[in-house]
This record gives sequence, structure tokens and C-alpha cells, in this order.
Amino acid sequence: MRIGVDATCWANPRGYGRFTREIVTALAALGSEHEFVCVLDDRAADLFDLQSANVRRVVVPQRESPTTAASASSFRSPIDMLRLTAAVRRERLDVFFSPAVYTFFPLPPRLPAVVTIHDAIAERFPAQTLPTARARLFWRAKVGLALRQARLILTVSDFAATEIAEVHRVAPGRIRVALEAPSAAYRPSASPSEISHAAQQVGLPAGARWLTYVGGFNPHKNIDVLVRAHHVANQTASQPIFLVLVGAVDGDVFFGNVPAIRAEIDRLGTAPLVRWTGHLSDERIRHLHSGAIALVLPSDNEGFGLPAVEAAACGTPVIATTASPLPRLLEGGGIFVPPRDDAALTAAIVRLAGCPGEQQRLGDAAHRQAERLSWQQSARAVLAALVEAAA
Repeated sequence: MRIGVDATCWANPRGYGRFTREIVTALAALGSEHEFVCVLDDRAADLFDLQSANVRRVVVPQRESPTTAASASSFRSPIDMLRLTAAVRRERLDVFFSPAVYTFFPLPPRLPAVVTIHDAIAERFPAQTLPTARARLFWRAKVGLALRQARLILTVSDFAATEIAEVHRVAPGRIRVALEAPSAAYRPSASPSEISHAAQQVGLPAGARWLTYVGGFNPHKNIDVLVRAHHVANQTASQPIFLVLVGAVDGDVFFGNVPAIRAEIDRLGTAPLVRWTGHLSDERIRHLHSGAIALVLPSDNEGFGLPAVEAAACGTPVIATTASPLPRLLEGGGIFVPPRDDAALTAAIVRLAGCPGEQQRLGDAAHRQAERLSWQQSARAVLAALVEAAA
């Protein structure tokens, strides 16, 4: 088959981009008998590093990269989207794959398509993800068109599939699941010196203990709740617990609330125990995970929760939201708490910080569970969906 791929999301630094890069790379390796025609804009093309005999690049000029134009406060140029549509039409494809509805554009009529919808967060929490009525209108229009044009909907967990079926009223028979997986970069650190060096680089003192958070600083991520739980846990801790916040604090195209988080930290007086690292490489993150008490992901909702699985691959326990697939994916590998439950989140931090044996036991279990996931398995599920859609 000739499989078209929306690879414009390759440049996205968050989960959408990670999924696109990992799944397309794994697909190209798995489906050597197929040709993958990757549609890119200039920004994505500059970062596109997939070299394979069965992969061909098609670069379509855009006035603004889809990864920034599809932001929470902006909208896509119709002319730009039609350029992408025309480029796809010229390729005479058998099927088209959109790894993220985030950068979806109209497809030529009657072209079979598989579109990935990662979660239903924007629909469940519109005020926390799409700040304006215009943004919500464009999002609904884009997702609605994607649902109409797709023969099959792909998502990243059974939890997300249930949410999508309910929120979008999609028949469960149209939904296929391809689980995400940790990148090969995520594995336990080889030595304490690697961990201590990474800790020193983000300003942690020698001998420090810390929690990690990796991701965006969007309202639905509940970092304000984490900040309060971190404060209360430190009231009884025998040794200070630091909080390491990994992620872009500016330039994020998604709706964020960094000023509100900073204000809460200032109100509580915990700034000396908080480290804002900005964006870090996977290698540095894995060392911070390897030395952490736990990775904390207290969101209102997660379609998958990849940062938690990446931490688990490093042998780190997680404290994560129950509104996600993580209690099943990482069963026995962490403590799972309801969203916005300050007391439960505080208790989980206190429990792991106060019991190294429990931390080790849960970390070992988390590592075993993460090892069961692979992008190769995910690629097989995606390729099966593409073959089915094209039939």
C-alpha cells in the first residue's frame, strides 16, 4: 500500500509529537513492503530524521507551521490546509494516517483514513484547555470533520476509547487501540554519579530528595494541587522534599497557567524547594526520574499518561490520577489518587518519601509493567487498522 501520513506534528515537543515520531518510525520498520508518504511543513521537515527506503517526504509550504497554528489561542489558515489537501490528492494514496487530530486537515473525499484522537480532555474540560469561544468553535469543527472523514478512529488506551465513544458518540466498533510505550531512551540510570550530576544541573543540592513532574503546565494538569500537597508533605518530612517541574514555561502553544502556579508557590513560601527546569533532553530526564522518590501526574484526566510510563521504565514509582489508564497499565507500580484530592495526594507523597522499601518495591513493579509495552506492538495495531480501513 501507499500510506499517507500527516507528519506535520513531528515538530510538536509534547505528547502528540512523541507519538508521531515513535509510531511512524516503528511503522516504517514494521511495514517494509509499504510506502509511507510523509506530508510535512518546513518546520517539521527540518526535524524529520527518519531515513528509510520505504519513506518519502512531501514538503508543503505553509505560512504558519500547523504545530503552532493549531494552538489553543489561534486558528489554521484555510489556504494552508487546502495546500495540504491538494498535496495528498496528488499522491494517489491507498489510505491516510493522522497520528494526531491536533494537526488534522481536510482530506480528499473518499480517501480511506485512520485518525488518532488521543483523549476527550478538550471536550470534558473546555475552559481549562481552550481559553476562548473561538478556539472551542474551531476545535469542534476540526474534530467533527475528522470523525466524519475517518473510517476508523485510533486511540491510545481502552480508557481513552471509552471516553471517546461516550463524548463523541462514536460506535465502539469504529475505535481501535494502540498503546503508547516508553522511548528506548528511558531506562534506569547506570550509576549514582549520573543521577547526582543530573540533579546538580537543575540546582538540587547534594543528598537531596525530590519528586518529578514532566509535562505541560495546563490547568487540567492540577499542578496547583501538587504544589499544595508538596507543601503539606514537607511539614512532617524528616528531610526536605524538592519538587522538580520539567517542561516549557513559555512558548507553549497550549493553554497554560504558569503565573497561577508561581503565585501559589509564592503564597506557600516553597520556592526554595521548587526547581523549574524548562525543557530537558530525555537523557537528563531519565536520570532525574531514576533518582526521584516518585513521578507525580495528578491530572483531571489522561488519555494515556506517557510521562508516568517513561518514569516507570526508569524504575521509578508513580503517583498518578485514577482518571486515566495508569492504574491498569502500571498496576502495583504506584499509588493512584482521585483528581483534585489534596489529602490523598499528600498522603501518597508522605508514604513514599517516608518508606524507601515501599518506594523500591513499587518502583520495581512499575519497571516490570513498563517493560511490557513497546512501540513495535503499537505499530502492529496501527498497521492492522490501516489495512482494515483500506480494504
